[in-house]
Amino acid sequence: MTHAPQPPVAARPTHAAQRAALADVVAIPVTPFAEDGSIDHGAHRKLLRRQLDAGVRTLTPNGNTGEFYALAPQERRAVVESTVEEAAERAAILVGVGHDVPTAIAAARHAEAFGAHMVMVHQPVHPYVSDIGWVDYHRAIAEAVPGLGVVPYLRDAALPGTRLAELADACPNVIGVKYAVPDAVRFAGFARDAGLERFVWIAGLAEPYAPSYFSAGATGFTSGLVNVAPRLSLRMIEALRSGDYPAAMAVWGQIRRFEELRAADGSANNVTVVKEALATLGLCRRDVRAPSSLLPEAERAEVAAIVAGWSI
Repeated sequence: MTHAPQPPVAARPTHAAQRAALADVVAIPVTPFAEDGSIDHGAHRKLLRRQLDAGVRTLTPNGNTGEFYALAPQERRAVVESTVEEAAERAAILVGVGHDVPTAIAAARHAEAFGAHMVMVHQPVHPYVSDIGWVDYHRAIAEAVPGLGVVPYLRDAALPGTRLAELADACPNVIGVKYAVPDAVRFAGFARDAGLERFVWIAGLAEPYAPSYFSAGATGFTSGLVNVAPRLSLRMIEALRSGDYPAAMAVWGQIRRFEELRAADGSANNVTVVKEALATLGLCRRDVRAPSSLLPEAERAEVAAIVAGWSI
């Protein structure tokens, strides 16, 4: 059951403060499930506290690692409310929204009413997405919540950077981009075509791509690993901020196999590997919702061995 939307208890951060929050480890928390398949809100709050206590300062409820597309609308609202309440001004809240335009707008307005700071707009799930339609989709959402920072989640390699600039011309609250095209050269060109200094560029494919994307202008990265080993993620961004690429790559080497398991078979086990690691640590159940599935026994053992090597 969710609460009625409540006004924020404090003034919403300025866009400058929101931009600073995006230039960080942008955590994508998992959504743990109970034995009966419902959301385990107690475990969810404990996992959030664990990240906050480690120093994580930007949380994204309803991201892909949170199984956004497998949650019902009321569940997505409940995840937002729990996250805002648990963070209690200790972190910036960037809420994932998407689906059709009315659904995305309703979710963005709910996030705003409950005190979230920004929204991340998932790449439109539609077989036919035109460049102009992409702009129109994001513009409708951004204009509905002018007080929130808006971050498009970009997975379309064909979209030109000039379209993002066009969107921001119409909607100044579009302040950052989660760029998740696995091509550092394309990212470098896209960011410069859109306006390198105009947006906060987030490496949307997490730690494996962060060093190369930082070299091309990114200043933040998303993370699912942070659910399991937050200090590794924070160590990487500290190294990248200081320009210490050997130190960043040392972390990269530690997490490489874990992230390879997540990325295998078209990222089929992206969430599954993270939840398996959390189950190994006794932090939540390993359950995921279809169309994801549990790992085979051999890979479960490998995940356990990797986590043990991190000495968490």
